[in-house]
Amino acid sequence: MTGGLIGIALVSLGMVLTPGPNMIYLVSRSITQGRRAGLISLTGVVLGFLLYLTATCLGLTAVFAYVPAAYTALKLAGAAYLLWMAWNALKPGGISAFQPRELVPERPHKLFGMGLLTCLLNPKIAIVYLSLLPQFIDPAMGHVLLQSLALGSVQIVVATTVNALIAISAGALAAFLARRPLWLRVQRYVTGTVLGIFAIRMATDRSKAFVAV
Repeated sequence: MTGGLIGIALVSLGMVLTPGPNMIYLVSRSITQGRRAGLISLTGVVLGFLLYLTATCLGLTAVFAYVPAAYTALKLAGAAYLLWMAWNALKPGGISAFQPRELVPERPHKLFGMGLLTCLLNPKIAIVYLSLLPQFIDPAMGHVLLQSLALGSVQIVVATTVNALIAISAGALAAFLARRPLWLRVQRYVTGTVLGIFAIRMATDRSKAFVAV
């Protein structure tokens, strides 16, 4: 179980550091409207994490246990998406979340709602809970539901911590990286490599889905 916790923590770190809808929105919101707005938006993102985790633990994985072809298809789609993210990080001129979009200032309730919607529509999160998370669960240890909750909680803690730090320091980080492109390349290469490794692992894994009970 310890290996699974470390594994999900590493891939979660790699995914949260790779520019995606959540990071781009939080960085843009923090730079445009301030740290408080970024953190309010983050609470909506965290609720999205919790909703995905709850749905998974309440039985979405059971569908894949009884329809193996659907599980295999989703797993391969997840691996392909991770590889696509890895390529976006590693390719020359890879994208950076610290080139923010201009956003119109919004009230707190709308910031929360937009953060939640951004998370729920983020394909990375669906992949984590529906196809990646089961790769780190060991049915032989029993308590699959508890394992799912523990692993999902690790992902939420990692993602929340990193996103909070990014929201708080978005302006300073954007200026720092703009002056030091080498650091940005190192970040891209490390996270891209991590995602590529886990994509290959996911694509070649032959385990079957199981019901989280």
